[in-house]
Amino acid sequence: MNNSIPPFSLEKLGISSLNEMQQQMLESSKTTPEIILHAPTGSGKTVAFLLTALGKLNKEQKSVQLLIISPTRELSIQIEDVFKKLSTGFKVNTCYGGHSMRVEENNLSVPPAVLIGTPGRLADHVRRNNIDLSEVHTLVLDEFDKSLQMGFESDMTEIIRELHSLHNKYLVSATKLQAIPTFTGIQNPKTIDFLVEKSHRINYFGVNMVDSDKLGLLLELLCNLPEGKTIIFCNHREPVVEIVDYLKENGVIAAAYHGGMEQDDRERALIRFRNGSADFLVSTDLAARGLDIPAVEHVIHYQLPLKEAEFIHRSGRTGRQDADGVVFMFLDSKKNIPAFIPKHHEYEIIPNEPLPERPKWKTIYISAGKKDKVNKVDIVGFLHKTGGLRPDEIGLITVMDYSSFVAISSEIAEEVVPELRDKKIKGKKQKIGFAR
Repeated sequence: MNNSIPPFSLEKLGISSLNEMQQQMLESSKTTPEIILHAPTGSGKTVAFLLTALGKLNKEQKSVQLLIISPTRELSIQIEDVFKKLSTGFKVNTCYGGHSMRVEENNLSVPPAVLIGTPGRLADHVRRNNIDLSEVHTLVLDEFDKSLQMGFESDMTEIIRELHSLHNKYLVSATKLQAIPTFTGIQNPKTIDFLVEKSHRINYFGVNMVDSDKLGLLLELLCNLPEGKTIIFCNHREPVVEIVDYLKENGVIAAAYHGGMEQDDRERALIRFRNGSADFLVSTDLAARGLDIPAVEHVIHYQLPLKEAEFIHRSGRTGRQDADGVVFMFLDSKKNIPAFIPKHHEYEIIPNEPLPERPKWKTIYISAGKKDKVNKVDIVGFLHKTGGLRPDEIGLITVMDYSSFVAISSEIAEEVVPELRDKKIKGKKQKIGFAR
């Protein structure tokens, strides 16, 4: 087995060096097979465990070697994307609910070296005998605390029972666990703890909503904010829909994100938020962690969560890495304020401010993806040659299995998209239009 990191790996990931947490993970893995990593979301945990596990893979082995279990579809896809950027030559497949079972069965007919998936779907494949996990030597339980909260203990137990050759066990969590469940098989781990108090980098503000129209107050707050990505958190899906509809009626573009949406719709909402086609994401706690959403400038607790842990995870969406963050809390002085609410300043909203500027980007849909052998280079070339777009008019490109989404400049979108419809990419006519 190879315990060294290929020299190109860091360059492929767009980083020049490993941070302290990642270095500790790699060094520890040389002497101990069981590691518990505590670190906040956005700190580079995925890179840490992927590079660590990569050193354990053997190109001669033709079976699943590395199994990564994550609680959500979105996180599983993100892990796969990071692994593919490493260009290791090892086959990787991802399995999750909402994905075609037939496609996954076909993918698994030739066993990947790396298998990533959600507990429910992986357990389903185990029951169907679609995968042989008997030679897996390395297991990663990512966002393990969230998997437990979501009720996946029985599925994970069923999966781990199949790992007869398991040697390396890495448990990753954004919160400290009171105890390690026995079904993990972890007995004598080394703990790497990088959970630190981040409040010194987050500014907290209270928004007094006594006798106020709450939706109108939210709109006024958004009009007061400087430009930047903002997540608005609610406790239930109903207010998420209500807020998005209200903002749309008042000329503000926002994307909804909650568990009642179809997986494809949730995915598109995140794509639009990441690429700048929607600067506001209205969500339940589903977006509080486990997702890669960089550069969130503001978090708004439109409804306060019931538990401190949810408040911490929501607020932790901003103020990451070396950036400052701002958290707003809608507070009603007539009601009891939860004890976990931190010290804060009262935010004075200036009335009658202009609406937030419209997004600089619009997202277009292309009916071709990885399975059609279409990549980002193909899409850029198509937009440049067929659409006449300049490089600065093309934003973030997301290529999925059977479709792609591209951010293009809002200034030229309405004019360009009709010209692109039904045009050919790599010799095949594709459906192209605005993503809904």
